[in-house]
Amino acid sequence: MKKEEKINAENMENTEEVLNEAVAAENEATEKAEKTTEEQPELTAEERLALAEARIAELEKERLYRQAEFDNFRKRIIKEKAELILNGGRKVLEAMLPVIDDLERALTHMSDAEKEGVELIYKKFLKVMEAQGVTQMKTEGADFNTDFHEAVTQFPAPTPELKGKVIDCTEKGYMLNETVLRFAKVVVGI
Repeated sequence: MKKEEKINAENMENTEEVLNEAVAAENEATEKAEKTTEEQPELTAEERLALAEARIAELEKERLYRQAEFDNFRKRIIKEKAELILNGGRKVLEAMLPVIDDLERALTHMSDAEKEGVELIYKKFLKVMEAQGVTQMKTEGADFNTDFHEAVTQFPAPTPELKGKVIDCTEKGYMLNETVLRFAKVVVGI
């Protein structure tokens, strides 16, 4: 909660800075326009009107630019805040992945009598991770993709269909809300 409050305070400070800059620029432009008008008293009313209209058009263009800049700033802050909320616990979840690996190893080396309790803990742990947005990558038989897989080694494919595909997975990969949390370490068929 304190991080959110800190981010909100920073956002407010940034918003105030942008608004203050816009007001300062507008005041400066108004002063320049007044000086220009005062320095040229020999202009006719039509000429002064044309200058004023040109200045108004210039100020309107500048106002629209600053408004668009502020809107982009606001949208970027909203996007960053949503990303922070969505992936805020990334480091903690990443640190828990070796625990899942250890539980899986323990399950493969236990007798059926010992397995039952550990299996319940393992399933509950997976449900908690899924509730946080962590999902396991499907690797067996998938096409090798460097965006998701890390090739540990290459092995001759037993069949021609397995060339360029994942033959075996040495370490499971995980996704966190559509982003890679940990790459899957795989054996690729050649």
